[in-house]
Order: sequence, then C-alpha cells, then structure tokens
Amino acid sequence: MTTNTAETTDTVQNTDTARGFIALPEKTGRALATAGGALTAVSCFLSWTWTSAFPGDLTVYGYPGGMQWLVLVGGLLTTLFGLASYGVKGLGWLTPGGSDAAIKLTALGTFATAWYTLIAITSELGGIVNLEPGGYVLGVTSLAALTGALALPFTRPELEGPDPDDGAWDTFKHNAGNTWTTVKSAFAAKTPAPARALPAWTEILIIAAVLGLVLGVFTYGITTPYQELFMGFLITAGFGFGAIHKAGLVARFTALTGKHRNIALIGAFAAAAVFPLTQTDDQYATLGVNILIFATVALGLNIVVGLTGLLDLGYVAFLGVGAYTAALVSGSPNSPFGVHLPFWAALIVGALASMVFGVLIGAPTLRLRGDYLAIVTLGFGEIFRISMNNLDGVSGPDLTNGPNGIAGVPNVDLFGFDFGATHSIGGLVIGRFANYFFLMLLITLIVVMVFRRSAESRIGRAWVAIREDETAAEAMGINGFRVKLVAFALGATLAGLAGAVQAHVNYTVTPDQYVFANAVPPNSAFLLAAVVLGGMGTISGPLVGGSLLFLIPNKLGFLGDYQLLTFGIALIILMRLRPEGLIPNRRNQLELHADLDAPTVLGKAGA
Repeated sequence: MTTNTAETTDTVQNTDTARGFIALPEKTGRALATAGGALTAVSCFLSWTWTSAFPGDLTVYGYPGGMQWLVLVGGLLTTLFGLASYGVKGLGWLTPGGSDAAIKLTALGTFATAWYTLIAITSELGGIVNLEPGGYVLGVTSLAALTGALALPFTRPELEGPDPDDGAWDTFKHNAGNTWTTVKSAFAAKTPAPARALPAWTEILIIAAVLGLVLGVFTYGITTPYQELFMGFLITAGFGFGAIHKAGLVARFTALTGKHRNIALIGAFAAAAVFPLTQTDDQYATLGVNILIFATVALGLNIVVGLTGLLDLGYVAFLGVGAYTAALVSGSPNSPFGVHLPFWAALIVGALASMVFGVLIGAPTLRLRGDYLAIVTLGFGEIFRISMNNLDGVSGPDLTNGPNGIAGVPNVDLFGFDFGATHSIGGLVIGRFANYFFLMLLITLIVVMVFRRSAESRIGRAWVAIREDETAAEAMGINGFRVKLVAFALGATLAGLAGAVQAHVNYTVTPDQYVFANAVPPNSAFLLAAVVLGGMGTISGPLVGGSLLFLIPNKLGFLGDYQLLTFGIALIILMRLRPEGLIPNRRNQLELHADLDAPTVLGKAGA
C-alpha cells in the first residue's frame, strides 16, 4: 500500500501557508487519525461502565449497545476516509472532493459523541469511578483521532492585520474574523469532478440504496427512546452529513437525482411509505404523521417566502382555517351546522376556505412591502386566533366553542376504508396513525407536485423575478400585485389541505394550536424557520427543515424553559455557518458564496 497524494486535497507543499492546527508531521497526523478512528471503533466492543443503570446497557463485551453504535459509525467513517486518503484501491469513490475535511469532521463528531457519553456517565452515575477500562480506551483513542485530524495541513489564507488606529474591541473583532477565516479554510474542500457515466439501471439502484439508507437513519432518529441517545444521534448525524458533503458524495448524489428526477421523487415517497411498516405500535407513527403535516405546511409557505420573497408571519392561521372548516363540516357534535360531509368534500371545503381567506387578506395588503407586509400578516395570525377564542356564544356568535375548540372530529372514512381502525394487509398490522401517515403522504405528494409545476411555470418565473427585484419585474411588464396574490392564495390553499387532515388526526381543533411562537410546533415562527433552515425556493429543503424542527423540540422536551433559548442559539450558529440552508437553492448559494463555481445551467427557479 502506497500513499497517493496526487489525487486528493491531502497534497500540500512544505510552505509556511500549508500547516495544520497541531504541529505534527503530515504522515504522523494522517496515521494517527486513521488508527485512532479504527481503535475508537474497536473500543465500542468493550464495556464502558459497570452498571446497566445508564441507558443503553454499555456493560456488555463483544456487542455494542446504545451510544456505542453511534461512536462505532463515527469511528468507521473516520477510518474509511483516512484509508481513502492513502489511495487504497476501491475507496477512491468515497472522496471525490478530497478527504482531509471529511476526516476532520468525522473525527470531531466522533470525539464529541464519545466524550458526551463519558461525561454523561460520570455525571448521572456519580463520578469517574463508574467508568470501565473500555471507557478510558474510548476517551484516549477518540482524542488521538482528533489530534491527528487537526494536524493535517491545509493552505492558510492570506490575512490582513488590524488597523493600528483601531481600539481594543475593533482589534478583537478583526482578529476573531481572521481566526474564523482560517477555520473555514481548514475545512474547505475542492469541487468534485463529474462522475463517470454509469448505466441508467446502476444509477437508479444507487438512488434506491441511498434513499433506503436515509430511511434507516430517519427511523433510528425518530425512535430513539432516551434523551442521551438522541443527543448523540444529532451530533453524529450532523458531523457525518457535513463529512460526506465535504467529501463530495452529496454533490454526486444530487447530480444523479437531477438526471432521474421523477424516479428520485417516486423513490423518496416509496421510502417514506415504508416507515410506518417498520413500527410495531402507533407511538412513532403519531410523530411521523405530525412531522408530515408540519413539513407540508412549510412547503406551502415556501411558495410565499422562498419563491416570491414575501415575509408572512401569520401563515399558521391558514392551517387553522383549513382545520376549523373541515371540523365544522365533518359531523363534530360541537359544530353548530350539523353537517357531515364526506372527507374528500371536507378536504376541498377546507382548502377553498383557506384560499378565500388568503385572497381577502392579500388583496388589501400585498401592495405593501418588506417589514410593513410582515407586520400585517402577523396581525392577521393573531386576529384569527383571538376570533376563534371569542366565537363561543358569549363574546361573539356560538361558532367555534371558544377556547374549548371543536372536539369529537370523527375519523376519516374514505370509500369504506375507516382510517381510525386497525387493518391487516398482507400480514402487516396497520394502526390508526399509520393509516393517517399514508393519507398525509398522499397530500404531501400533491403539494410537492403543485409546487414543482408552479415553480417551473411562467408564473413561477414571475415569482422569482418579483423576489429578486419587484421594481425591475414590474418594469418588464409583470403585474406584481396579481402575481403576489396568486402566490398568497396558492400557499394558503396548500396549508388548508394539511389543516383538514390535522383536524381528523387530532380529533380536536383549538385556538391555542395556531399561535405565532411557541416552544412546540406548529406555529408561524417555526414554519418560517423551517423554510429558512431547509433552504428557500427548493422542494426538499422545507420538508427536511420542517421534519427537523418538529422532531428536535419533541425529543428535547427535557430542556423545559430553556428549549427556545437552545433552539435560538442553534439556529443562529447554523445560519452563520450555512446561511443558504441545509439544501440550498443554487442561485441563492452563489449569491452568498462568491467563491463557488457557477454551474453551466440553472433550473427555472434557480434549483
């Protein structure tokens, strides 16, 4: 085995501008990182503590459990990327964008997960004495891997010193900026070269395998039974995704899905449909269907915010309009109308009601721009919630039962199929929430197709033009008011569809579900954050962002009153590191990162 430094970013010259954070020779650092990753993986087969009182039972030799599985994954990834940096035959496909940044991220993530576990053990069990020898091995090997990774050289940027006339605070800010620039350079990676052409069936199999892997990771994350495991999952998944992104694998997969868009879309929904079949009860299927509702509403908001550039702070009210309308016409005993429409009719009525409200609110307000529009939409959201509270027969007409809401919304019965009953299909038992999961998955597919067709149409290009420069768009003949009104009405309609399903899933619709901000979604603040976090103007971005922002607060309930504070800090850090979102619109990414290479072709909406 020989070291191949000609094809990776590992190639550095012995100059003053090419050195690591730790003063070790390059060969020593690379060997230390690779061997440390391998030994960290081995330590997962040792006992880390003597008692099973710590969740996950880390007392067993020869078989990982709980947090050990996460550290094992991190250690193996560090080892594989390290071996790929040596040019080991058969591993070159792992690092088309270079291996050094991937090694650093996996080693850092493995170290963080390992030491988080060790600190949790000593804290919860009452001291370091509760660690077994395997725990000490873990601490040393993960630290060794991180030390070796940080010793890998990188080309340092040319930095300017502070102005001699600057004060202490300005000098500190300048030096901090230089430090951050250096850190970014340490984790920089080259643009991967295009992959060689493969047979179409091979590319489709690769897409299917990756989607299956994503399903497995999502299922593991959503079913984590205790808080320590979920925190470890977040650390491992976050750094792992960053590593494969820096290695160039995400770019390669994105190119494949771009070539087979329809197959990738079908495969993604097929993988999602498998999720409830992996569950033995409704506990996590319940969480899954609520994630789908939230993510679908976020995708509807993406039309207003991501494509058209309108800041809507009261969007959750349209979800409430759809839910209340569907509840009122679905046979609830609290409904004053005494109407029980079929579900498909209630779904349409709920969507139409939201569309009407979208037009009524948008028509007089969409001539406003920027902060003024945001304030008006925020006011609409609060007016809706207060109105639903007051329509109780005391403060106003008896329509919504006030703060008690509309209870007893019956289960969906669609063409004789009762979604509230347990069914056995082909030997598989499908419970109530699994039924609603499949129903909501169908609604999500409809919303995705509407978004996709709209974004690629003439009206979609007009939305993007309005977003980029409304004055210039109007000068080119686009009717800005009409285009924005269509976006507002369509976004409201899609939220109404999700609201109609939500009413039947939760049995009850109450005003306190539709507030501007709360520690638990759905609310307008979290919906807007989901669009920004996932990536404005894309399809998969809000779906991923919405899933994360619903799942994480649900799992981090132990933080109590500090939950919103923690969420805010994490969001600030993420926006500082990746302002374009997790799955960015390519045009937005190019605007935020001038050093990126522009593609030869952009989609109609910049995706």
